[in-house]
Amino acid sequence: MNPWMQLLAGIGAGLAGGVLSGLFGIGGGIVLVPLLALALGLDQHRAQGVTLSVMLLPIGLPAVLHYRRSGVRILWTLVGILILGFLFGILAGSLLANSIPERPMRWGFVLFLLLVALRMITQKSGGKGRVGAMDRPTGEYWVPGLVIGFAGGVASGLLGIGGGIILIPLVAWWLGFSQTEAQVTSLAVMLPPIGLPGVLVYAQAQAGLPWALMGGVGLGFAVGAYLGARGATRMKGTHLRRAFAGLVVLTAVFLAMKK
Repeated sequence: MNPWMQLLAGIGAGLAGGVLSGLFGIGGGIVLVPLLALALGLDQHRAQGVTLSVMLLPIGLPAVLHYRRSGVRILWTLVGILILGFLFGILAGSLLANSIPERPMRWGFVLFLLLVALRMITQKSGGKGRVGAMDRPTGEYWVPGLVIGFAGGVASGLLGIGGGIILIPLVAWWLGFSQTEAQVTSLAVMLPPIGLPGVLVYAQAQAGLPWALMGGVGLGFAVGAYLGARGATRMKGTHLRRAFAGLVVLTAVFLAMKK
């Protein structure tokens, strides 16, 4: 595929991933990885490397700004703690992805995703979050923040699907944030180039990455993320949570069917 075709194909894939990223607060890799692998013919490791590379840019910024203008709070102290844990996790996950068999790891992750979806579907809360959840002393966020960030980083590096699929439910359950608060927290974590350790591992293992394709994905993603965020702030918390659970199930099904 020539560079111009790669650019156009990347814009289409990035737009789809961006809409879901803004809508659900995920990294977008849930859509980008299968699209790049199935529709554009990239092998699994290269598709994951491209996805992580695109996330180095602050392409979720339009979505974060829209959430803030809509009155959704961001606890920047927690964001910083999550980033610290994420950096260590993505390095570990990327090294695992390129050094051990994928199948057992993938099936364990499929089981985890199904448990996450079940918990979200059966949750009775309307998505408002616990009172005072964002007003604790800073010290109370360190342990859960580092653990959640590390788990999200491992998932991102191992499967290239973005850490939001882990960050959002854990931030909501463990810390008591509302669905939208957890989603904007996840998007804020992705603003710095926290995927760099994983990208370096993938780029070295794959002898480089397709830069034209990556540029198109980044452009499409930024536009899609803004559109998705506009939709998210207009949905009720319960509907948003259940839609997210459905996306988690679809992700689990895709991973289970992957050869």
